[in-house]
Amino acid sequence: MARFWEESGRAMSAYMRPRESGAKTSTGAEQIADIVKTLGQVAERWLAEPARVAEAQRAFASGFLDLWAGTLRRFSGEAPEPLVRPDPKDQRFRDPEWSENPVFDFLKQAYLHASRWAERMVEEADELDPHTRHKAAFYVKLLSNAASPSNFVPTNPELIRETLASKGENLVRGMRMLAEDIAAGQGDLRIRQTDPTGFEVGRNLALSPGKVVYRNELFELIQYSPATELVRTRPVVIVPPWINKFYILDLTPEKSMIKWCVEQGLTIFCVSWVNPDARHAQKSFEQYMREGIMQAVDVAREICAVEKVDTVGYCVGGTLLAITLAYMAGTKDERIASATFMTAQVDFTDAGDLKVFVDEEQVAAVEAHMAQTGYLEGARMANAFNMIRSNDLIWPYVVNNYLKGKAPFPFDLLYWNSDATRMPAANHSFYLRGCYLYNDLAEGRMEIGGKTLDLKKVTTPTYNLATREDHIAPARSVFLGAQLFGGPARFVLAGSGHIAGVVNPPARMKYQHWVGEEPRGTLADWLAKAEEKPGSWWPDWRAWLAASDATMVPARTPGEGPYPALEDAPGSYVKVKA
Repeated sequence: MARFWEESGRAMSAYMRPRESGAKTSTGAEQIADIVKTLGQVAERWLAEPARVAEAQRAFASGFLDLWAGTLRRFSGEAPEPLVRPDPKDQRFRDPEWSENPVFDFLKQAYLHASRWAERMVEEADELDPHTRHKAAFYVKLLSNAASPSNFVPTNPELIRETLASKGENLVRGMRMLAEDIAAGQGDLRIRQTDPTGFEVGRNLALSPGKVVYRNELFELIQYSPATELVRTRPVVIVPPWINKFYILDLTPEKSMIKWCVEQGLTIFCVSWVNPDARHAQKSFEQYMREGIMQAVDVAREICAVEKVDTVGYCVGGTLLAITLAYMAGTKDERIASATFMTAQVDFTDAGDLKVFVDEEQVAAVEAHMAQTGYLEGARMANAFNMIRSNDLIWPYVVNNYLKGKAPFPFDLLYWNSDATRMPAANHSFYLRGCYLYNDLAEGRMEIGGKTLDLKKVTTPTYNLATREDHIAPARSVFLGAQLFGGPARFVLAGSGHIAGVVNPPARMKYQHWVGEEPRGTLADWLAKAEEKPGSWWPDWRAWLAASDATMVPARTPGEGPYPALEDAPGSYVKVKA
């Protein structure tokens, strides 16, 4: 216990030191205020109808009485049916004692009963506007996840056994890691999800050979070395999101989409966005379009001596690509022959739980914060993504790291996930308002470079990939957006989520994908008629590309054309830490 309190003191010092020096101010007040305000609106709706409140209280109390009666029967040796069961996918209550021990079974069921009752209170709060209801449901889920008995030593049988067996050594180790993680976050907790010493970009991640052939203030352009003697005539320019780093597409050789594409005879160029700082504060969405995508397309065209290129946009990189296509359609610019959108949204009507963080008050608060620094810290975006899946990305690591005292295993995907990037103020403000808040692109109101954008004017063929369990770009949202383009559109639905569904090498034969007619109507109707196929969607996409251009030319060596090599892939920008 003495060692535990000593390590606790170090953790507190790591938290207070930057605040006492003025290097960091207390954060989170705006989020807490919004939670209180939102849940207060739910309470107001219920208190306006006392009879409904009484009925809800009766249902709540009745459930607890039934649970208590069942627990007493268990102590008597009976085996009554549980009042409430956890979701089969819920990993928190896997330990047998949660079901076999009447005490822990009572704690588990009491928690589940209370949390589901709270969720029903939000669902049945009449007259709440949709955004407030969405926020309230999200916050209730967030708070109930935090309150789970699995997150506390006295109420978790596995943690009790661990603590008794090690005489509290697990808590000492955990508190030591907590102090280290607060120090690593410069006063804020940066939960380690993997062993950060196990990976390094350029050493065991992002290993596909290539050269940086162009660089400006916003991006480096990497041309990858060919793996075949002949390559497809039209090159492919990949536009990754700037919210994350590009090497998710070149994680390890066995998982690398870029390596697979090169082996399929494609000439691949990939944008590696700068990790911006205060110097990039005024870099706008239009500049990301002109100095980013358009410049990358021109460099690829010159190097390959072609009139047109094929493009791929991932996540927000796909949103930028769609905006670029709409602008080019309005100016009769035909440099892009096709566009592939990987889990990218252009219609933000059903944009999922990220919309919880977007309303006028919250966007204004983010803009005020960015005005002070010139950018949004990567940690704030990472925290938002983690909060969406707190039962997967927060609490398992809190329990494992700080209560069990076990360091997480090395995992390349989680290393990439923690390798955060910043967002420049002007660009991010435009994105939040024009896409999430007002949905201007889908509604035909967005203006870029003096042009009002109309996606129906985009006649470029598109390949639209959604993933079935995506929590960032929900499949329904991607499906709606795919219908807005004016040209031929192929829609494919992959199994799994935003990352695993996209980065799914064919050799692994994991998950599945669905193909069908052009996207029309609802996703449910489309899926009912679609054909399910095993494994990766990559070969389907490669065949789609081949259908538009199957001609071949001798392989191009990076750096031998009009743009000499500046340095080896993966370049310098990707190595900058936030």
